[in-house]
Amino acid sequence: MKRKLLMLAAVVMMMFPAVMCQAAARDYVSIVGSSTIYPFATVVAEQFGKSTKYKTPKIESTGSGGGLKLFASGIGVQHPDITNASRRIKKSEYEKCQKNGVKEVLEIKIGYDGIVVANSKKAPRLKLTRRDLFLALAQEVPNPKGGETLIENPYKTWKDVNPDLPAIKIRVLGPPPTSGTRDAFVELAMQGGAKTFSWLAALKKNDKNKFKAIAHTIREDGAYVEAGENDNLIVQKLEADRDSLGIFGFSFLDQNTDKVQGSWVDGVEPTFDNIAEGKYPVSRALYFYVKKAHIDVIPGMRGYLVEFTSEKAFGEEGYLGDRGLIPMPKAERNKYRKVAVELAPSLSAADFQ
Repeated sequence: MKRKLLMLAAVVMMMFPAVMCQAAARDYVSIVGSSTIYPFATVVAEQFGKSTKYKTPKIESTGSGGGLKLFASGIGVQHPDITNASRRIKKSEYEKCQKNGVKEVLEIKIGYDGIVVANSKKAPRLKLTRRDLFLALAQEVPNPKGGETLIENPYKTWKDVNPDLPAIKIRVLGPPPTSGTRDAFVELAMQGGAKTFSWLAALKKNDKNKFKAIAHTIREDGAYVEAGENDNLIVQKLEADRDSLGIFGFSFLDQNTDKVQGSWVDGVEPTFDNIAEGKYPVSRALYFYVKKAHIDVIPGMRGYLVEFTSEKAFGEEGYLGDRGLIPMPKAERNKYRKVAVELAPSLSAADFQ
């Protein structure tokens, strides 16, 4: 009899994936990823925990790159169920998911966000361009004497970069390389500034990798200070140092307007309306990614997805808008709500062509 029971247990273990057998080991949703999305996800998690029978999901701010690395590591309760990302998943990250058995991944866009370059309200508000940001922060810049050559960045003050800016030392507090905000900033601001030089714009067409190396490589002489994944900490440091600037998502500016102010970029103020209307040049989409294999195994996953994509959360009058999330148009909201409810379609290799 004992032998038969052992054989039956073995058959059950073979029939069900490891994640099924281990489900009892975790009774809450585990979420990692973007520091930008962290406050939005936290509000949704708290609301979900208060209004349902399920435990409040646990969220860890690891940065977009760090979160996707953890997410792609495998299936099972030892791995996170959801990862937040302030940029779209990369092809290499999707391929890592496939390699490690994370075969079905749901992509849910939640809205839009602007990346602001802010400073203390005790200091003058700056009017910058993407060209200014590139010249101030790139490791190598075009030789100011002319010609199509690069030199080690010589600029010490903002006035060195642009005579219309103040003569204060360049010191920018920003996110580390694992951050989606950092990825988006170098792509939208630095790359946009590099392309204002005609010969670099031509290089982008002819040698994309070389152009990217120039536009995306940030100087390491102290002008740019990696301030970690905690955007609230950057806000605190800006309060204490009126000469420094900080890079973070619009939502943190929106929640701290009594302490910091956003610089204009290319003549556009970083406001909710300007980002929503596509006028602000340094803005991006926000996402989270879901392991389909964990749904219906980890208690509360379906409910969390439904809560996050409800009109009362990410809609035009939703509570996430009060936290600084820029809502998507109605058609987009309906599209991603359908993914969250129907759990389809999953990402495929064709999405990265």
